[in-house]
Amino acid sequence: MSENSSVIIGTAPDSWGVWFPDDPKQTPWERFLDEVAEAGYKWIELGPHGYLPTDPARLADELKARDLKVSAGTVFTAYHRGRDQWDAAWQPAREVAELTAAMGGEHIVVIPAMWRDDVTGEAVEPGELTAEQWTSLTAGHNELGRRLREEFGLQQQFHSHADSHVEGQADIERFLQNTDGDLVTLCLDTGHAEYGGASSIGLIEAYPERIGYLHLKQINPDILATVRAENMTWAGANSAGVMTEPPGGLPDLREVIAACERLGRDIFGIVEQDMYPVKSFDVPLPIAQRTRNYLLSCGSRTHV
Repeated sequence: MSENSSVIIGTAPDSWGVWFPDDPKQTPWERFLDEVAEAGYKWIELGPHGYLPTDPARLADELKARDLKVSAGTVFTAYHRGRDQWDAAWQPAREVAELTAAMGGEHIVVIPAMWRDDVTGEAVEPGELTAEQWTSLTAGHNELGRRLREEFGLQQQFHSHADSHVEGQADIERFLQNTDGDLVTLCLDTGHAEYGGASSIGLIEAYPERIGYLHLKQINPDILATVRAENMTWAGANSAGVMTEPPGGLPDLREVIAACERLGRDIFGIVEQDMYPVKSFDVPLPIAQRTRNYLLSCGSRTHV
């Protein structure tokens, strides 16, 4: 084991209240990049495709001017819905992969579709998958992982998600057990895991070789209890403040970071404090600064 293995922290547009390529409620992209650098981060994710400039030369210049690097891009999939979803997902995934690779990133975070409408809460499909749908889901992610690696040299990092079919501990374990460990590793989002009742520490210890990437966030357990009691949507839970600034919530990120440091290899830990929409564009920066300082106190570092 390397004596110097650590969690390399970065941040994402999500921590500035960005969920969409373009929305007047969101922090302008120039301000996001400026404030990321001001907060002391060196690594970012691209966020929703189209939020940051998609021209590689321009984006490279913007990043270089602020001494920033890209760790990953993000794509969305719905492979459980059948083979036709492959073509629907591949075109946007290819665009994200091209930009990520051009920026020197090595990872693609992949988020599965949610089973109910994020705004109305109305179910758009059943909340449980059939055996056939599970097979379609895992086969799709194996194929995506193969294509990302062969064509772009990128590693797929699957992100379990609230209100998706892969949310709880049993769902995550089933997904890991039925996908190729070389082609699909886990973006362990500590907040989404906690939200779904999964144990971040338990997953790290049970599947150490499958932990490829981290999203670091915390849940307010009191608000989560209200979310469950009122059957709130993911968006509604965010508006209610279910995500909380570290170290005020769960899980204990100091313990998560220590467990990841025992893996014996460096791993990205990207801060993703969901806060769409921000009440003011002045809100994210102080939180980002405090969070970075806290994570550094846990043993992580800002750059390779």
